[in-house]
Parts: sequence; structure tokens; C-alpha cells
Amino acid sequence: MRIYTFWVLLVCIAIPGKETFSRSFRPVKFSQAMVVAPEPYAADIGADVLQKGGNAVDAAVAVGFALAVTYPQAGNIGGGGFIIYRDADNDVYALDYREKAPLKAGRNMYLDEEGNILENASLLGYLAGGVPGTVAGLWKIHRKFGKLEWIQLLQPAIELAEQGFIIDEYLAGALRAYAEDFARFPSSRKIFLKEGPDSLYKEGDRFIQKDLAATLKRIARQGADGFYKGKTALLFEQDMQKNGGLITREDLNRYEAVWRDPIEIDYRGYKVHSMPLPSSGGIVLAQILNGVEPYDLQALGHNSADHIRVFTEIARFAYADRARFLGDMDFVDVPVEKLISKPYTRKRIARINWFGAGDSDSLLSMNQLTGESPQTTHFSIVDRWGNAVSSTYTINGNFGSKVVIEGTGVLLNNEMDDFSVKPGVPNMFGLLGNEANAIEPEKRMLSSMTPSIVTRNDSLFMVIGSPGGSRIITTVAQVISNVIDFGMNIRQAIEAPRFHHQWQPDVIFLEDSGFSRDTENLLKIRGYKLQKMRTIGIANGLMRANHSKNWQGWADPRGNGKVNGY
Repeated sequence: MRIYTFWVLLVCIAIPGKETFSRSFRPVKFSQAMVVAPEPYAADIGADVLQKGGNAVDAAVAVGFALAVTYPQAGNIGGGGFIIYRDADNDVYALDYREKAPLKAGRNMYLDEEGNILENASLLGYLAGGVPGTVAGLWKIHRKFGKLEWIQLLQPAIELAEQGFIIDEYLAGALRAYAEDFARFPSSRKIFLKEGPDSLYKEGDRFIQKDLAATLKRIARQGADGFYKGKTALLFEQDMQKNGGLITREDLNRYEAVWRDPIEIDYRGYKVHSMPLPSSGGIVLAQILNGVEPYDLQALGHNSADHIRVFTEIARFAYADRARFLGDMDFVDVPVEKLISKPYTRKRIARINWFGAGDSDSLLSMNQLTGESPQTTHFSIVDRWGNAVSSTYTINGNFGSKVVIEGTGVLLNNEMDDFSVKPGVPNMFGLLGNEANAIEPEKRMLSSMTPSIVTRNDSLFMVIGSPGGSRIITTVAQVISNVIDFGMNIRQAIEAPRFHHQWQPDVIFLEDSGFSRDTENLLKIRGYKLQKMRTIGIANGLMRANHSKNWQGWADPRGNGKVNGY
């Protein structure tokens, strides 16, 4: 009853937020197949695979390896991620290729003798890396669903690494921003910095990665064994031993990607499929969508104060539950079905005080969250048969640990920072940690990656995902809601201004532009603390509007992506 009482109040006071997008904005459209990727070279490569008869999985493999070359900030073979795959028969699969803690990892490995966190130890250098999963994941899904030859799909990435490609302004700026970190490691310096006094790569320079090309050739010839065994594994172990890292050939040999049961919920007649643990994305997304479903969001006004309040209060308890319950289910028991059930969410909503800002501190009896880097990447693909891939993968921070494994060209992730390094202490991105996500050997660190696919009446409707660390989940939730609740096309839904709340810190983050002063003042009057951010998430998605024969796609202008297809 409390839900609907609040709804009457909201109708009376709703003030629409200022919209900075135009209702006439049109997305890119293709009739048969589409790739939406975070970098133009990779998008073109994926589209070429589709035109040559490859399916969505083939294109995903080609895009994933291409991004390791052309988008080293986040594209990778030294990291890990997740895939939601939906085939033309409407069967949905979830593939976990998240990194794992090395066998030699220990709970207190980033603490000094007094229990204090060792500064940057989980972020920078050889000790920061988890056992990579990307190659195993792409290999596993290709073996089950791929159509074209594996070696054919890696060839474009090999050529880009061996012959080089022209650096654009986006990559040049990223390389410049992290030049000091690269300079700390000889193996990284020789790849990401030029010799001589003018060491910075600039827009228009050709960027060649010979060692990475050689590693990709081994993977092309030998499959996953070309990474996890043989020469690459030996080079990995030797460089780790030389520089105080923990990853061994045994770690690499033992790594496996794992099929999981996807998270599935109904939202206003649509079915949302997303990633299960060790990603928190699907569970928290389900809780948010379950929570907002009873409200007529369109009547509140898009990005109005009341629209933002509804999302904020529901996200507050969802992220608190994330902290309390979630971790690698191979190591901890998690009540997944309860957490994603609508009755559970309704009970949680009933406790919300809708007459003022909620109090995150009142939830402190629950454990607190770990943080994630926003520098992840996502691509969405559909093929002519209706197969679809939603893939989010990462090396965590921009350029991961900043370490290139000597002789391989592989940038190592810094995913160990996604564990609860010290429960109750936030990492660099503000999320706090809990016991369920404490470090253990071969455990997979908790993630917020939320690759998602939406279907309606057993037909493919939307493929969506985003980078953004802890802000991924609210980004995906808002894009889905923008389409379903507000009738936006995919471009409008992605470009619309975004907001975020994650329980702790107890702040509503708003993008710099797009929210009216009246909306902000109403939120402040209700007791909310506001903080501006330049961007929240970089969503890349595609959808088929009702009764349309065309796919429409959009690469978020907050990033540097591209849509291609035929």
C-alpha cells in the first residue's frame, strides 16, 4: 500500500528534468546484421566477419582480439569478462571468463604487518594481476557456437599488431595520460613510449606491437593452448618470477571459462537476461528493475526529481545487498533466487521512507562494498540469423596494471583490486568490501559488468552493456528503462543524461549537463547530496523497434565507438 500512496504524491510534484537529447535523433540502422563496438577498427572488423558469412560469435571473437590491439586501455587478452549469448532459437547462455586469484594469493597479501593497505599494490605492477580469462572465454564460446575458422578470425588483429595502425586522438590522449606509469616498467616503456626525447605517441603516428602479434599467432595456431601453455605461459612465469608476481604456468594451465545459468527476470512484458555471479550485474539489475516496476515512470517525467528519487532509493538497497551477500558462488553461498524475486524487492521497498532522502548509514550493519575501475569495454552484436552476443570485458583500470609481460606484448590486468583487499575499506573507486569477496586462491573477484539481452515474445529486442565500474549497472538499467518506459529509440536512450547512486558513498552522482536547476534543488530540499560527474558509463547497444524490420544501433558519444553492419 505504501508504494501506491507514494505514487499519488509523486504525480502531484513531478517536475520533468531538462532533456539534452532531441526526440528526432535517429540511430544507425541496418536490416541484416550489426556490430556496436567501442573502437572503429574493431567495429569494421566485426562487420566484415558478418558480411563474409560469420555469425555473431565469430564476430565477437574477431572484435575481442582486435580490441586487444587497437584499444589497449580496456580491450585485452590479459584480462577477463562475461558474455551473454542468445541463439536464434531463443536459448540464452552465460559465459564466465572472469580472472581468478593466483594459487599463491592470500587474504592479507596487500596488507602490511600492522594491517594497513599497501599503497597501489593491488593496482600497479606485477602483484596486481589475476589469472587472465579472455582467451579461454573466446575459445570456449567459439568451439560451441562459432562457424568460421578460428585462425581466420584472429588474422585481422594479427595484421593490425604486426603492421601497425594509425593512432587517433582518443588513444593518443590515453597513452599520454599514463606515460609516467609505463616508464616505470621496461617492458611497457618499450611498447607504449617511443625512444628519444619526444617519447609520447601522437595522433597520426603508426603504432606497431610485434610481440603481441607473435602471441596472437600462437593463439591462432594452437587455440587457447597458445596462451595458457607453451611459450606464452613460460614467458609469463619467467617475468612474474623476475618481478615479484604470483602467476605461474600452473595457474595458466588450470584456468577454465565456465558456463553459468543466466539471471532472468520479467520487466513490463519483456524478459531481461543478464550475467550471474561472479558478476553482481545481473542480480543488482534485476533488483533495480523489479523495484521500479510498480511505478509509472513516464508519469513522473524523465529525469525529474521524483524519477531520480525512485531509482536512487531502490539502488540504495540493491547495492547494500550486493555488499552483504555477493561473491564467487564457487566459494560462498548466495541466495540468488530470493534476491531477484519480486516479493523480496517489494518487501525491501516497503521499508523505504519516501518523504525524504534515505539513510545509507542505517544499513551499515550490512557489510560494505569493493570498488571497480570504470575503464572496461563492451560490444553488442547481432547476425542475420538472429543470434546475439553481449560481451563486457576488461583489464580493470586503464591499461590494467600498466605492466606488459616481457616478450608477449600482453598487458596484465589489475583485477586483484576488485577483491575486498581489506573488508570495510573502500578502494580507489569508492566501493567497499565484504567477507564474501575476500581474497582466496583461484577465487573469481566480484564484478559489476552487466552484459544484457532483452527479449519480447521470444524475439530478440535489445542487446546492451557498458563500461563504468560500479556505474555499469545503473547505466544499463536506465538505458533499458528509457526504451521500455519512455519509448525512446536506442540513440535517445543511450545519449540521455544519466545519474547514479550505489549506497556508499551516500551521494547521487549526476552528469554535468542535462539536469535542470529545479530538479537539482528539489533533490537537495529532500535531503540528497549531489555530485557532478563528466560522464556515467559508455553504453553500446542495438535493438529492433516493434514492427520494424531494421536493427537500430548506437555507440555512446561519451566514448569513441562505432556502429557498422549491413
